[in-house]
Amino acid sequence: MNKAVNSSVDMICSVSELATLFRQGQDIKGFLTQVVQIVSSHMQADVCSIFLYKEQRDILVLEATAGLYSDMVGKLTLKPGEGLTGLALRELRPIREGHGNNNPYYKSIPGSGEERYESFLAVPIIRGVKRVGVLVLQDERSSRFSKSDAQALKAIASQLAATLENAQLIMTLPEQNEPSVINMGIRHLIKGTQVVEGVALGQAYQMEGPGNHDKLISSIDENYKETMEDFHSAIDSTEKQLEELQNRLEKELADVASLIFSAHLLMLRDEGFFGAMEKRIHEGSSPKDAIVHVADNYITLFAGSHNPRMREKVQDIKDLGHRILENLLKEEGLHGDYSGQIILSNELLPSELLKLATQNVEGLVLFGGGITAHVSVLARSLGVPLILTEDDNIFQIPSNTALALDAHQGLLIVNPDDAARKRIEQLIEGSDQVEKLEATVLPESFTADGVRIYLRATVNLLSDLKLAKRLKAEGIGLYRSEFPFLIRSDFPSEEEQYLIYKQVVGGLDNPLVTLRTLDVGGDKILSYIPDSEEANPFLGLRAIRFLLENKKVFVGQLKAMIRAGGDRPIRILFPLISSLDDFLNARRIVMKSLSFLKRDGLGQFPVPKLGAMIELPSAVEMAPELAREADFLSLGTNDLVQYMLGVDRTNEKVADLFDVRHPAVLRAVKRVNDAARQADCPLSICGLMSKDPQTVYYMIGLGINEFSMEPGKLPGIQYAVSKMDIKQAQKDAAILPTLGTLVEVREYLEKLNLPTPDL
Repeated sequence: MNKAVNSSVDMICSVSELATLFRQGQDIKGFLTQVVQIVSSHMQADVCSIFLYKEQRDILVLEATAGLYSDMVGKLTLKPGEGLTGLALRELRPIREGHGNNNPYYKSIPGSGEERYESFLAVPIIRGVKRVGVLVLQDERSSRFSKSDAQALKAIASQLAATLENAQLIMTLPEQNEPSVINMGIRHLIKGTQVVEGVALGQAYQMEGPGNHDKLISSIDENYKETMEDFHSAIDSTEKQLEELQNRLEKELADVASLIFSAHLLMLRDEGFFGAMEKRIHEGSSPKDAIVHVADNYITLFAGSHNPRMREKVQDIKDLGHRILENLLKEEGLHGDYSGQIILSNELLPSELLKLATQNVEGLVLFGGGITAHVSVLARSLGVPLILTEDDNIFQIPSNTALALDAHQGLLIVNPDDAARKRIEQLIEGSDQVEKLEATVLPESFTADGVRIYLRATVNLLSDLKLAKRLKAEGIGLYRSEFPFLIRSDFPSEEEQYLIYKQVVGGLDNPLVTLRTLDVGGDKILSYIPDSEEANPFLGLRAIRFLLENKKVFVGQLKAMIRAGGDRPIRILFPLISSLDDFLNARRIVMKSLSFLKRDGLGQFPVPKLGAMIELPSAVEMAPELAREADFLSLGTNDLVQYMLGVDRTNEKVADLFDVRHPAVLRAVKRVNDAARQADCPLSICGLMSKDPQTVYYMIGLGINEFSMEPGKLPGIQYAVSKMDIKQAQKDAAILPTLGTLVEVREYLEKLNLPTPDL
């Protein structure tokens, strides 16, 4: 049963298959028609129907059907709780009946043609807590649908939820009108803070800035084509590029792609968008002016909406408008994306960053007083040079101005001279070192005197697995599971998570895989959670606290992780454990999740190894008890340093006080290690201290031999470890925690002359 269900889900949930529907649908109605046809074919059902929920009117509307009479589309409406379809929406659960008309909730719809269908299966389409609609199957045969069919249809509904919600929003858009443009001056040098190292040359592209949040900032280039035929060609090119981009994303970034360009494609085919542009051109506007005018109308409409999901679409419209304009330029050889462009913007959502990065943006300059950790980590995984600046002169730089970005030094050079341009070009040529590193890295790591050290990969995105494999990571020491949650506009379903974790588990040859449960809160806010803003988020409802308060989310994630592990004994790590009670409560939820999997016929799985993440002073104090109960411990040194020292390292005013060599931090590491050794509990290190040769040396001296880091850091740390002598490290590790000041610690470490590879 387990294999059959999973293979069915794998087949039907293939995102690439769903993406091909965009090629077949000429508009939103056509897209929905294709959906019901392909689902009914896959499920071998006589009828498939999609009902979308209109929240303002509190009704379900039949928007597409394969099998019922087509003249009911747009006319057949149901209240939540009305009929079996309405019941599925009201109670947010699948409804499966062998003889639908025997159920007291059954409602006959005259003129629909459904009276001859006996079997009935409906699943709600949900985006986290938001109701999107209902997906319905019917068949003439009685008792046609099994539990496996219900599971498969749930998987389909979860994959379609985001796109159907976009369709729903676009279908209800009224018309609106226009805003205005702004002028900008210029400055030669912008200073900022390096967030993701790298260099780039390109033209400025103003994504948004003070006073123009609700405008499509079009290029100052006026060299646009001018005929209706040119406009149609630009639209066709845009559609083709988006389809190709989505296909590539599904292969390379399946965990966070999630049909992220579906809104673009649906807008492109919407009569109110494309048709309005066409109408203005017929009335005498140039194609460029028509595109900007209509895009600006939609931007104003979305930005002014009371619906937060509508407001999130502003960037989609700007992105789409930019691509159409790029394809309208007379210059040949353009790709409609952000090749050769450096984006200047306010802070970006993770989903916006992903869209820019996958459209070949050269670099990013963000304005604001701080940057969230998940945006910087995501940019690092995507390899996008990024600096942060508080200089609002970036918004005085006109689009298309030549820029040189040096994210090593945190500098943006406006109109660089030949010398600056040449220096950046040389840095770009030497920036891709992967092949060189791959040739030097060894499959196993040892100290100079032969002590075995395990260097594992910290994985943020599935795309990190390729580099981890090339650089011979010895398993996955930490998989951060939050990015699929942060990129989407709602909770990913259990099925979506299962497909992601399955690829993580099978991503490397080494069998060790550590999956960390959802770590949100602090600066990693899920925008779709109601009332998620807190006065002090770092001390609020984050990580394990959030999961224990939201048990449905927790159970869904655990079930997906356990299923992905299959027969392999994966490790599951709980973040921000503050007490033994936290760990025991989390362990109980794991055992419940295992029983739910068995109950649902998905199989009987081995109990995974369960670990506690030590990041809080209270967890350091409770380390002996946690070490006795947990299967392993992990020191999360980023948060450990933050909470031990009371320092937010993203705050420029106190960032200098964030020091991994602080005596209190060194002593805390020793206490946790002593507790782990006494209980014979494995201990691993992740975060900043795992990629600093000085702190790695100290921890190796304590007897710690397992470290997890971003794949690109593996060769440098392996080289540093190979020069370390274990006996000397033990002597130094005994002295370092006894030192009382930061100055003493720094001076002691400097005298050791440890290898400092270019990391």
